[in-house]
Amino acid sequence: MTTEEHVVLVDRAGHALGTAPKTSVHGQETPLHLAFSSYVFDREGRVLLTRRADHKITWPGVWTNSCCGHPLPGEPLENAVVRRLSYELGLEVERVDLVLPTFAYRAVMANGIVEHELCPVYRVIVDASARPNPDEVGEVAWMPWKEFADGVQNGLLAISPWCREQVPLLVELGADPLAWPPAPAAELPPAARP
Repeated sequence: MTTEEHVVLVDRAGHALGTAPKTSVHGQETPLHLAFSSYVFDREGRVLLTRRADHKITWPGVWTNSCCGHPLPGEPLENAVVRRLSYELGLEVERVDLVLPTFAYRAVMANGIVEHELCPVYRVIVDASARPNPDEVGEVAWMPWKEFADGVQNGLLAISPWCREQVPLLVELGADPLAWPPAPAAELPPAARP
């Protein structure tokens, strides 16, 4: 018997308030909860983009960054990144670095469903091809980082709302994504600190 996955609810300062079933927190009154975003790069500095599976509740069929997800209660965010990349993309991770420890966003779909996440962002380096899980990912594509970032910032690429907000912040870290400085774990929200 499998138990339903729970997410960590947080206040605006990032303190844990408790947990809730994942299926209950994505609706028109979505509470702020802990999540992560990750950007996977190969050794040439290309970023792995994914198109969300067409049956996803939030932003189905939309292109986005490599992988997003929620840590399980008590699970370190870095471990959640590795777990979800393995599950969604069949990737073995070489390196995971925190780059935007305090990113948060709220976005509303046309049908009224809301995403509301405290969502630290990670850079991940891999040396392997992705094997997408069709339950999660409809399609993948590798793109040079500059081409992708320019396309997002110029409005030429249709992309998820959280990715649209993250890319300018990532660009501020420098032109070479493999050289972005890692952020200290101490800057993570309290609910996400190891």
